[in-house]
Amino acid sequence: MAQSIQDMDMNRLWEILERFQYLPFYTAKGLEFYYTLHGGEMFVSRKDKSITRATIELAFRRVQEMDGQVPGPKKLNVFGASYLYPIFQKLGFITRPGEIQQ
Repeated sequence: MAQSIQDMDMNRLWEILERFQYLPFYTAKGLEFYYTLHGGEMFVSRKDKSITRATIELAFRRVQEMDGQVPGPKKLNVFGASYLYPIFQKLGFITRPGEIQQ
């Protein structure tokens, strides 16, 4: 991704998330899911409750604070982290410590 995660604002993040709706993602346990965005909420196919935009932004700020080196979903410390983590990882915002970034 051309833009550094440190320079990315939340509107740009939301635009990127809009583009990747309905694509398959996988939890750490290998469970497939997809998400959709409606208004200021993310709806995950495996979950009844939505994840608010404020929660997504908080999680992304934590990714920025850790410079993308996030060892696991629990480190995001937000509701829906088990879904946000693999989304951020697949989009290239997260690299587990020790992984080589391509």
